[in-house]
Amino acid sequence: MKVTVHRKAHFNAAHRLHRKDWSAEKNEAVFGLCNNPNYHGHNYELIASVTGEIDPETGYVIDIKTLKDLIKLEVEDAFDHKNLNLEVPEFENLNPTAENIAVIIYNKLKPKLKPEFQLEITLYETPRNFVTYSGD
Repeated sequence: MKVTVHRKAHFNAAHRLHRKDWSAEKNEAVFGLCNNPNYHGHNYELIASVTGEIDPETGYVIDIKTLKDLIKLEVEDAFDHKNLNLEVPEFENLNPTAENIAVIIYNKLKPKLKPEFQLEITLYETPRNFVTYSGD
């Protein structure tokens, strides 16, 4: 029997949606206000969902403290109160859209989990705008 465990987390970060290989006019046309040269910030809400079999000894799919600590180390410590474009190496040459941030978070967490676990990342950029990624 498979069960999904969810852990919520939060981080604040600034970013600018911008492609270095595009003109200023094209960046403005495509990204609008999100292309502000002085950056802008979001209060990101993250939900990491781990699906797996219940361990008959513990009754857990995954110890939620293990998941909490992993998210803190790999995501919160790395992204919180950072300028994603300037301070997070993964975005040096990758536009920090919500989609790309979700994929990066997945790629940081998945290798640290047991291979049999399924992982889905849900990332809210605003209360009404969010993305999900599960490795597909």
